Amino acid sequence: MAVKDDFVFLHSLRVRWAECDAQGIVFNANYFAYYDHAIWEWTKALGYKGWNDAPQFVTAHAECDFKGAAHFDEDIEIGIRAARFGTKSMEVAAAIFRNDALLNVGKLNYVYVSPGTTQSAPLPEEFIARVTAFERVTPARK
Repeated sequence: MAVKDDFVFLHSLRVRWAECDAQGIVFNANYFAYYDHAIWEWTKALGYKGWNDAPQFVTAHAECDFKGAAHFDEDIEIGIRAARFGTKSMEVAAAIFRNDALLNVGKLNYVYVSPGTTQSAPLPEEFIARVTAFERVTPARK
């Protein structure tokens, strides 16, 4: 179970009308958009300045479990952290909170690719060191 204190990085967001369904709650697919946006903000928090400066990844797997609903105009926080490093991949733990209430838990697997290609490559040691120094919970190593 995700715990808010496990996340050094939390991105704040106010739920917009267009993200909600007819019930006034966030439409399920939008949680992935929230994760995607927060992961880019996490990358910037790691000190990368732009797209060309940051390591390049492609998504290999994404999942989420719904624990509660976010509603229109509510303030939520999206927690992102590196959970595990493989040789060529990284697993990201994600969670969405309203105050301290857990609304959603996600797991995303990314494969590192050589810049300018879609060819997988070993994760750069500099990236692993930067992320490990940043995170409160040390990412596991495969």
